[in-house]
Parts: sequence; structure tokens; C-alpha cells
Amino acid sequence: MRLAEALSVRSDLQRRIEQLRKRIADSARYQEGEEPAEDASALLVEADAALDQLRDLIRRINATNGRVTVGEGTMTDALATRDVLRLRHSLLSDAAAAASGSDRAYLRQMRSELRQLPALPVGELHTRADDVARELRELDNSIQQANWGNDLDE
Repeated sequence: MRLAEALSVRSDLQRRIEQLRKRIADSARYQEGEEPAEDASALLVEADAALDQLRDLIRRINATNGRVTVGEGTMTDALATRDVLRLRHSLLSDAAAAASGSDRAYLRQMRSELRQLPALPVGELHTRADDVARELRELDNSIQQANWGNDLDE
């Protein structure tokens, strides 16, 4: 199985576990004289099996991520870098929006009102955010290529 396929299976398992959690909660109590909608005990057994399967899959994905190289580091390094790039892009974009005032609906109504001035260089922040976004796209492409180009460790 390719790493990308394993990531898709992991996502499906996580979604299934969350659905089981909701079904268990819905069936955990029922009114006297009625039958529960589903057997909560059986759902718990099913959820437990899915959690064991998820644990094993995550272990294999993590082992593979430690082995696979992306650029000059491992997949784990690339994933950490990607997470930080996403945070950096968000921070720069939010700072540019705040400095430009585009995140506020306030506009001066009269000339006698005090003007709001940017404390940060808006254009420079946008340029930096664009550079980070490009770097993020390139890294994400490299990660996706590695995901489809490597098999999952056994």
C-alpha cells in the first residue's frame, strides 16, 4: 500500500470512529419499555476494533514518515515545516489585514475624526505572505509526490 493510500484509510477510520462515537452516545440510554435503536455494546466492540486498526496504521505511517526523504530531510521534518509555514502564512495575512484596516468595518465619517494609521508595512506583509504561500505549495507538492512514491512500512 502506498503512503498516500494509508493516509486516506486513516482518514476514513477516524471518520468511522467518530460516527461510532455518536451512535454509541445515541444508543447508550433508552426509555423503559422501549428497545434501544442499536446495541451500544456491539458498537463499543466495533469501535474498539477500529481504534486498534487505527493505532497500527498510525504506527506504520509514522515509521514510514521517519524513513522517507523529502528534500534534505525526512517526511516528518517536511510535515513540521509545512505546519509552521501554514501558521506563518496565517500570521502574516492576519497582520496585513489588521494593518490595512480591511478586517474592520469602521470608516471615518467626518474629517474631524481621528485617522487610523497602519503600524506595519502592509505591502511588505502581503509580499512575505505570498512568498510563504509559494514555499508552502512547493513543499506540499513534494510531500504529495513522496506520499504516492513510497510504500507503507510493514
